[in-house]
Amino acid sequence: ANRPDSVIHLEQVILEPEERQQRSQTVVATPNILRQLGGPSPEPAPAEPIPSQPRLTATPVPFHTAEEIQVAQLAYEVMQKQVRLPSSAALQETAVQEQIIKQVQAAYVPPAQPALPGMEAAPPPDFAQIVQQVAEIVVQGTIDIPRIVVVPTGEVTTGFHPFHLDISNVHYQPVDRDLLIQTLRTNEQESLNTGDRIASEARLEDYLVRQLIDFPDISYDDEADLLYELAGEMVRHLESYLTDGEVKNVLIYYQRQLATLIHAQMQQHRWEKATGYEARVTQGFTPLRESAFTAVAGQPIHDVHTPPADRSRIRQSVFGHFQRCLYPYQKFDSDAERKLAVILEREAEKWFKPVLGQFQIYYKSGIDQREYQPDFVAETAGGIYLLEPKAANEMNSEDVLAKRDAAVTWCQHASDHALANGGKPWQYALIPHDAIAENMTLVGLMSQYLCT
Repeated sequence: ANRPDSVIHLEQVILEPEERQQRSQTVVATPNILRQLGGPSPEPAPAEPIPSQPRLTATPVPFHTAEEIQVAQLAYEVMQKQVRLPSSAALQETAVQEQIIKQVQAAYVPPAQPALPGMEAAPPPDFAQIVQQVAEIVVQGTIDIPRIVVVPTGEVTTGFHPFHLDISNVHYQPVDRDLLIQTLRTNEQESLNTGDRIASEARLEDYLVRQLIDFPDISYDDEADLLYELAGEMVRHLESYLTDGEVKNVLIYYQRQLATLIHAQMQQHRWEKATGYEARVTQGFTPLRESAFTAVAGQPIHDVHTPPADRSRIRQSVFGHFQRCLYPYQKFDSDAERKLAVILEREAEKWFKPVLGQFQIYYKSGIDQREYQPDFVAETAGGIYLLEPKAANEMNSEDVLAKRDAAVTWCQHASDHALANGGKPWQYALIPHDAIAENMTLVGLMSQYLCT
């Protein structure tokens, strides 16, 4: 470790010429709703670089004064907390607006006005009218995404199906009982004897079983037979290339790593049974979140209708000039996504690319439960669609199919809630990238690639 040519010594290696290194910046795209309430301005002109900081512009109609803007933004904050409403359309109900007006009036702080002779104080803002206008803006600028939680009902039992271990890559070797410790700073050495620090077991399998029962999802009483069967497979594998003494040595010193390997494979064979499952809608709609991404500093906004000159660098480009997107900027992972956005600009009422956390759809990937974020959500006159463009060679991959199944189930629950409250049904489509062309229709794509 102390040799000058040791591999642990760090060295800076520049892989590209200095002139090719590009500075990046963070771009924050706020929902269009906020700009209508007096927030940041729309995106810059096509030849203008992306601003590093949002710029303020003249107050947009229908709010003309600082007082009206303050009331409008307070109303929006209150509406974001109305999560128990069945949909954003309920914000326009008279009883709901009366409650919002009371909360806005309680939070409103009028500006200090100097008392000048002959001047009358400005009249207070029309709270009722502003709340009504904000509710209209929210309904028009939002796609109602319910927050759905699927919970088991009745008694829930879990366990593991019998299986055989995959131990083809296990090749642990015995270690010395005396460990030699050398301090790199001083080169001092000391010997640490560990032979008497680990309790001995009567059966070799017990070294692994005692580690496995420490995992919180394993019940020894219910799974004892399976645990000893799996531990026995591991012991027999070790005996196939080690002597008796070496097998015990490996089990003593690597029992935790071996138990972790067994536990990980058990997760792939885990089962759960419940009397039934119930989908609960905890929120009728969720507020749109800010979308943040990195881009090359100084790069202009690209028109979504114009294909980029270098399509291999599309992920570094920022697109804009939308008419029906709920955000001023969007980024795409492929040109197929850009083409789909062009179709949505032409045929959807509104659409956007959701950010992580906007939906709560979970799918199983190996032993993990992961969050799935669809690429596009679009609303038309007849329904709301989750759209997932995917590389043609990945359409049948395990993760893609798991996401598809989770999204289809979510859409079924979302449709039940929406139709019960005067909303639109939800549907999911998994679309191969090479099937997307700008001259196609959304109806045509859905007819071919709708998942049910």
